[in-house]
Amino acid sequence: MGLRLKGKKRRKRAGRAVRTILGGQSCWLVSGREDGRLGTLLPYLMFTRYIYLLILLTRILPAQDQKGKSPPAGIALPAKDKAELWAGAKALQAEIDALKQPGALAKGLDAYLVDVEIFAKAVHWAVELDEVFNLKQVTDARNLLKAGNERLKDLKSGKAPWTTATGNVVRGYRSKIDGSVQVYGLSIPEERPAKDGRLDIWLHGRSDVLTELAFIGPQMTKPKTPPVGKVVVLNIYGRFCNAYKFAGEVDVLEAMEDAVRQYQFSRDHIALRGFSMGGAGAWHLGAQYADLWAAVTPGAGFVETAEYAKVDAAGKVPPPDWERKLYALYDVPGYVLNLSNRPVYLYCGEEDPAKWQGEKMLAAAKAAGFEIPQLIGPKTGHKYHPETKKELDTLMDVAVAKGRPKAPERVRVSTPTLKYNKVDWVTVDALQEHWVVSEVTASKVGPAKFEVKTKGVTEFSLSVLAVWPSEGSPEVNVDGQTFNGVTRFEKIGGKWFDPRILDRTVGGLQKRHDLQGPIDDAFMGSFVFVRPTGKSSSPKVEAWVRSELELAIKKWKINFRGEAVVVDDTAVTEEMMKKSNIILWGDAESNKVIARLAGKIPVKWAGGKVLIGGSSYEAADHAPIMIYPNPLAPNKYVVLNSGYTFRQGSEVTNGLQTPKLPDWAVIDVREVPTAQWPGKVTAAGFYDEGWGVR
Repeated sequence: MGLRLKGKKRRKRAGRAVRTILGGQSCWLVSGREDGRLGTLLPYLMFTRYIYLLILLTRILPAQDQKGKSPPAGIALPAKDKAELWAGAKALQAEIDALKQPGALAKGLDAYLVDVEIFAKAVHWAVELDEVFNLKQVTDARNLLKAGNERLKDLKSGKAPWTTATGNVVRGYRSKIDGSVQVYGLSIPEERPAKDGRLDIWLHGRSDVLTELAFIGPQMTKPKTPPVGKVVVLNIYGRFCNAYKFAGEVDVLEAMEDAVRQYQFSRDHIALRGFSMGGAGAWHLGAQYADLWAAVTPGAGFVETAEYAKVDAAGKVPPPDWERKLYALYDVPGYVLNLSNRPVYLYCGEEDPAKWQGEKMLAAAKAAGFEIPQLIGPKTGHKYHPETKKELDTLMDVAVAKGRPKAPERVRVSTPTLKYNKVDWVTVDALQEHWVVSEVTASKVGPAKFEVKTKGVTEFSLSVLAVWPSEGSPEVNVDGQTFNGVTRFEKIGGKWFDPRILDRTVGGLQKRHDLQGPIDDAFMGSFVFVRPTGKSSSPKVEAWVRSELELAIKKWKINFRGEAVVVDDTAVTEEMMKKSNIILWGDAESNKVIARLAGKIPVKWAGGKVLIGGSSYEAADHAPIMIYPNPLAPNKYVVLNSGYTFRQGSEVTNGLQTPKLPDWAVIDVREVPTAQWPGKVTAAGFYDEGWGVR
């Protein structure tokens, strides 16, 4: 915006120039009197605030650009093709939306609309996000729209024939995380049992171009060799290319649940398989959810972060201590005892460069006192050797046919977090310290007699009465102490107690399963972004909040294939907080919900300062990021100023897609955000086990 002064007389009468400094940026306010009236030559002092915000945003937003974007940019689509696909996807979605109205379809058929919506989304997003990578995918997109319209026509006729089809079948479900439609594929042989059949979950390898369009296309083709036998294979999409972590992990569980519900598979005969990135997923999901599987076979996947991603290589900036500590969330050796409870078979090619990662798990198992059988494809690189694959399949067939054990007499658990706290009849309820591996070994030593050894655990429970109901009240020896009729145990001052006899008149917060952090955990359940409607007194913080919120929305869509739910702070309800983790953006001035939480969360704004953990920071230049149990809905989280914490710099390898910030952090917003950090991390840390700032 420029000044327009007409004539010498007006320029002479221009009163004075007032230099205004806002956050180190210079602006000029010019005012004067003309014909006895106050004339403002720039509209009001507050105009400078918006100019400053624009200056900040022009500095911040380029730093947020995706370099090395995954997925990469697609080809330039011919205008005619682009318009055709866009219109076709929009028209299909409009018809779907119309059929969601009550009574539009025959009773029960509305549940299958999601099986149509997967096609509309795949094409719509491919066009919108510039994710068509070759002209063949234009044809694929047309075929998907055709398939979607055919399914829609069937539904209008009162049918859903794909629900009983064999061969390759594509299905969808609606995720609890963000309400998005997610896709999975099935390979169904004609001879599969109508009920209680076996299900093999297959985790695919890495592809930076595996969008919904690229995933569905091959799943829709007629298989070259029809599936034989009685085994159904569930092909997981995994919300793109994240090694089945975070929302990708939840996708495996949600797709499995939907498939089991739709096809009545036996929960006792589910196998987990994967290769390469899928092998990495099979390792960590196999260990973290060990009691879901009858057997597990990882193929050639990575098992830890630091060495695999070479974070300490010469020339690299080493990760901060808190980031390194959080590698434990997905580093499989920390969960190795869990794998002792199920048959696990490792496959690697003899010449596979990734072979050394699997060998780490062999060593970890051996150190824990058990063996993981390894099958090696002779003279083979990063792929399955056909004959060795047959041997592997035979071993898996035997193990899965046997099924999950009904009443295992020995259960071993190891975990660094309460997020993954259960195997069979043993549940870990509290830890001495998070991100340090803790262990429980529980053995049935006689009728209604049990022996338990622990390390680093302060609370645990045994569901032995559900497993052996006819044996009566149990006798349990815990680290040398004997209890009768007790199945839940709490450790205080180095001694175990029956918690029923403890004085609970004074209580407090405690980390527990699904309420233990870190920040990224909030995005593995239902969440809502809450944007501020007010103004912050700090233009720098306000600009940073706007930029980070915009990035979080964008990156959720690109990397986890969903659309974040976003509401104003004035629209947050009690019911919303009971159902979802609330992600609050702004500060106590700008966000009304943050203001409501004043004195109830471990951060406050006072006297121009941000106060946390006994330290203070200039509020004009700093913004807090944190996770905490929501004081207004204690079973859910509240998060301040953060989406998931790994940024664009982690897209070079999904081995680096790990939490980058702990339970809380303070960001100096004067430093421009980068592909690694949201600004300068001035302070960061973990809460103790009672959610107190350390």
